[in-house]
Parts: sequence; structure tokens; C-alpha cells
Amino acid sequence: MASFPDSVNENDLGKAKFIGELLVPVAPFDQKSGREAWTVAFAPNGSYFAWSQGHRIVKLVPWTKCLKDFGECTDAGPRRLSRQNSNEALIPLSEPRERTIDCGDIVWGLAFGSSVPEKQSRCVNIEWHRFKFGQDQLLLATGLNNGRIKIWDVYTGKLLLNLMDHTDVVRDLTFAPDGSLMLVSASRDKTLRVWDLKDDGNMVKVLRGHQNWVYCSAFSPDSSILCSVGAGKAVFLWNMDKYTLIRKLEGHHNDVVSCEFSPDGALLATASYDTRVIVWDHHKGTILLELGHLFPPPSPIFAGGSNDRWVRSVSFCPDGRHIASVTDDRLVRFWSIEQRAPQAIASLSNGLCCAFSPEGGVLAAGTRDGGVHFWEAPRSVSSLQHLCRLTLRRLMTTQQVESLAIPTPLRDYLTYKVI
Repeated sequence: MASFPDSVNENDLGKAKFIGELLVPVAPFDQKSGREAWTVAFAPNGSYFAWSQGHRIVKLVPWTKCLKDFGECTDAGPRRLSRQNSNEALIPLSEPRERTIDCGDIVWGLAFGSSVPEKQSRCVNIEWHRFKFGQDQLLLATGLNNGRIKIWDVYTGKLLLNLMDHTDVVRDLTFAPDGSLMLVSASRDKTLRVWDLKDDGNMVKVLRGHQNWVYCSAFSPDSSILCSVGAGKAVFLWNMDKYTLIRKLEGHHNDVVSCEFSPDGALLATASYDTRVIVWDHHKGTILLELGHLFPPPSPIFAGGSNDRWVRSVSFCPDGRHIASVTDDRLVRFWSIEQRAPQAIASLSNGLCCAFSPEGGVLAAGTRDGGVHFWEAPRSVSSLQHLCRLTLRRLMTTQQVESLAIPTPLRDYLTYKVI
């Protein structure tokens, strides 16, 4: 169902609180291209923040230190931190250390992966492996312009693996959330590739179906479903137990460039150049909510044009109630799934990507100049009903909920038909 309000006066919306930014060294004139921050990422345990600041460089910053530095200037205004002259010698060895990683080529995709030792490799016939991943292992995967994927040990900065099967830019990377260290890469060579890092990085499967570049992919929280989007109007859903296509979701009118599941796995948010973010019930393939960035919304025949409202990125907050989007109109919008208009906005020039911190309190957004901006996320106390719905939907699909012998209003609430 369409859910566009008649109009939105953005001057009447609340302003998100800007808390700081990470800057990069000023590049010479002939090196200004290639310095985009295509990806920002938080470690699952909240220990590190990473971003691709351009020119082959990835920065790793201890997240608690970053928050502390921002907090010291709360009274004086937002804090600007330059990462040009960082001094690692001042940081005790027992604490996470700031690192600079030279990946050898322009970095497009980033992803953190953490290991669960009990989670075995799917390649059960191999008894010997080069790498033994411990419980405190934290890896960083980087997708490069030359089609390679490099895997780094975050705590030591050591290069562990160099994966080389893609034939074009690796645009996006995502680890399975279950700790299995299964990695999926999305590439401009029109394929997705599945890698088993516990099996020394061997490639498990090539997922084919996209007719053009693949921009982004995302795992469901239980790691059973993969969503992939690219230069096309369809949203692909894959069964990651059988490596087969489940279905295609149709509803966008232009390229789909970003996707992410809600923390309970019940909802899927996708962002497109057609100026919309669509929230899906992916179990049934239906549209639950449309978040519009242009009013009135463009008709399908005009949705492919340049309209300065292309949505570049979308991210689901860990509270399951808020969504953030980055668009070409120099705004970041914070949405509530309970409302059709943005809850708050923030100014951002040339934004490319965004991600919420693991606790959901901060949103980070990367820009074309290689910098990262941070805002406080909207805060509200979740209702007991919403918390119960989150818990239940982590365990049950929409079809399973609909089969319960419960009143219709409760069933509609649990299936997000009534937000």
C-alpha cells in the first residue's frame, strides 16, 4: 500500500543532534577523485568503527575513544577530529588501537566479521585449515576496485587472506550474523560470491541472476536469507541453505542501491533512485510502507530521471522502530516505522552511505570527500507490545504468525500490517 502524505514541510521537522565528524587529510588537486567514503561500518561488539576514506586507505578507530572525544566538546559544540597525525604510542596495548590499513587499491566495501568457534565450516571433509579462529577473533573484509577481497585481523592489522575470483569492482561485503564467517561479496561483474573463511577462504557458491551491477547485499538476522539489489528494479531474495533464488520483489521504478533487514528479520528496507525507501514483508513479498523523499512522488515514467532526490543508502536502527536514509538533496532523514513523515532531519552534503552503531544511539554517514559525520539517533522508549513483537518475530515467519489462533487485530500487529 502506498503511504505518501500529501506534502511534508521539512522546515517543521525536528533537527537531529550533530555530535561530531572524522576528517581526512586534504588531498592535492590531482588526487581529489577516488577519495569517497563508500562504506562505513561498526564492529558487532562495538569495539571499532571503520570507514574507507579513499585512496586505498581504511581507518579503524576505537569506538569508545571516538565517543569520548566527541563528548568532551559537548558544551563547546560538535567535535572535529583529524586522523592525520594519530599517535598510536599513547594508547595502552590492552585497549583497541587506532589503525591505518593500506589496501593497495580503492576500497568500495567494508564488513566486520566475528567468529563463533562452535560454528563449524560447511566444508566438513577438510580436517586441516591454515587459520584457527578464536572466540575473540575480529576480522575486517575490504572489497577493492580491482575485484579482490582482502581479509585483515583487526587487532593486529595483519593481512590474512586475499580472495581473487571477481572480475570487476567488489561493491559490497556482508558477513553472516551467526558467527560462521560466511562472507558474501557483491560485484559489478553481476554476481554474488559466497566465501567460507573458516575453510581458508574457499569460494562456496556463485549466485547468478542479476543482469547488471550488484550494489548491495544483506543477511537476515538468522543468516537464512540473503537480499541483494543492483542496477535494476528488482529485489532478489536467496535461500542461503540451498543457495537458490526464493523470489524477486517488484515495486521500485529505478535502480535499487541499498538494503537492510530489521533486527527481528520481519521487515526488509530497500532504497532506490526512484526517491523512495520501501519497507517489505519479504516473507510474503508485499509492500508494507513507502517512505517518500519527493512530493508529489514521481510517476513511474519519470522516476528514472535525475531529480536530486535519489536515495543513496538506508539503515535499520537496532531498536527495530527507526530507519535512516541518505539522499542527494543534502539531507539525512530519520524515520519511524509508525509515521509516514520523517521524525528528524540533518544536513549532509554529498552523502553516500550510513550505518547505525550496534546500540542504536548514533548514526554515521560517509561522504564524497572521505569524511564521516555523526548524529544522535532519535530516542524513545519502546512499548512492551513492540518488544514482544520483536521477540516473537525473531522466531516466526509471517505465515506462521497468520496460522495462530489469535484475534485479527493482534495478528495484524504482529505481522506489521498495523504498525
